[in-house]
Amino acid sequence: MTGERTWDAVVVGSGPNGLAAALTLAAAGRSVLVLEAQDQLGGGLRTEPGIVPGLLHDHCATVLALVPVSPFFRTSGLLNRLAFVQPAAALAHPLDDGSAVLLWPELERTAAGLASDAEAYRRAMRPLLDEGLPLLAALLSPAPGMTRVPGSRVPWSALLRFALLGLQPATRLFARFRTERARALLAGLAAHSTLPLDWAPSAAFAVVLALCAHLAGWPLARGGSGSLAASMADALLARGGALRCGSPVRRLEDLPPARAILFDLVPRGVLAVTGERWPAWYRQRLARFRPAPGVFKVDWVVRDGVPWRAPACDLAGTVHLGGTAAEIAAAERAVVNGQMPDRPFVILVQPSRFDRSRAPAGCEVVWAYCHVPSDWDGDATERIERQIERFAPGFRARVVARRIWRPRDLERMNPNLVGGDLTGGWPTLTQLFTRPSWRPWPPYRTPDPMLFLCSAATPPGGGVHGMCGYWAARYADRWLQRLERLGTS
Repeated sequence: MTGERTWDAVVVGSGPNGLAAALTLAAAGRSVLVLEAQDQLGGGLRTEPGIVPGLLHDHCATVLALVPVSPFFRTSGLLNRLAFVQPAAALAHPLDDGSAVLLWPELERTAAGLASDAEAYRRAMRPLLDEGLPLLAALLSPAPGMTRVPGSRVPWSALLRFALLGLQPATRLFARFRTERARALLAGLAAHSTLPLDWAPSAAFAVVLALCAHLAGWPLARGGSGSLAASMADALLARGGALRCGSPVRRLEDLPPARAILFDLVPRGVLAVTGERWPAWYRQRLARFRPAPGVFKVDWVVRDGVPWRAPACDLAGTVHLGGTAAEIAAAERAVVNGQMPDRPFVILVQPSRFDRSRAPAGCEVVWAYCHVPSDWDGDATERIERQIERFAPGFRARVVARRIWRPRDLERMNPNLVGGDLTGGWPTLTQLFTRPSWRPWPPYRTPDPMLFLCSAATPPGGGVHGMCGYWAARYADRWLQRLERLGTS
């Protein structure tokens, strides 16, 4: 790429964090170029033609629980560009007795559905909701409570209260509750962590997801999650940034001249590009970074939608299928032990029930996934559909078409999804705040001062929030300011 202009920053990868990094730098007046290997931008934020023509399926992310509470999205003006669809309930968790427990935007309505555990749920959640958005802003930073992020003025007492509740195994959180309804609801939320539920900090995922629901619901982007990536790209172009799709970067020499490079790639991808640019100790740390267990995903076209036994499930965008807390815990433990459970915990999303732009009347697009052991290459379709039939008898008879995604299929579609890992790396205590390496600090920096990491393999980790890219861009901008002070080009 000789003869090309020198950019202030080049971002490799156009997932939500790569686009957030580029937007943050462009807002600071920097010249920014984003390079995307695929022909379509967005990474996990992609919406594609469905199995049946005229229908839309999201490739990865659909439920955008973290977007409306993210400091990046709240301060960038992007929320005003988006058309959200808000299901009446964030989540439904059906039980074998034909009922379902729902996670509503309203705290009191959720508590009322937990019978004798209503007061225990209020006591756990109300104090955290009182500091809601500032608390989540602090949690979405490299070191909660230590790094200032827009809107994160939160008392240390609130952080301590969250730590006492969240930085423990989910099984201890369940011990606060007596009913299976409350325990099952929290188990399903905690299972998003991909951790065994008797490991810390699995409880934190249940608490954060419940907080998001009570603060802003779990919205969907109208027309598919790809519309969020498109809005981010439009905002970048409006600020003078540039985007190039179909531009793979296989080595550093493929990059145009730039003063800073930001990688929206997981460690495996970064190492492939950088070669021996970094010292051996750092390369070894990145090579040891562990992906989370993968997922097996199925897309369906369903005539007249899923026939839930519990009618309340029709009100929720997301449905957790796993039965009791003990059953969910056993399934997630089996996955980590390398075994494929016969009754996996299944996360199902029914977006077109609330967003008719995704499918015409008379049919719905539905997807679901379950966690699978690392490097598992079997077919979980039968197990997933049995779990759906358990709570929605007659589901299979309504299936018009299906498409399966094995973990390696997902990785081929998006190399950041190593082995089907949707989280950018396993969020264990040792990989949560120091991901992908505790040295240098903060972990967006690398031993080469012009190279930065901005993927979900950096704090605060997985989810569509843009904060990994936001923080990486903040540190990259400091580097650019230093070059300017030194008068270095």
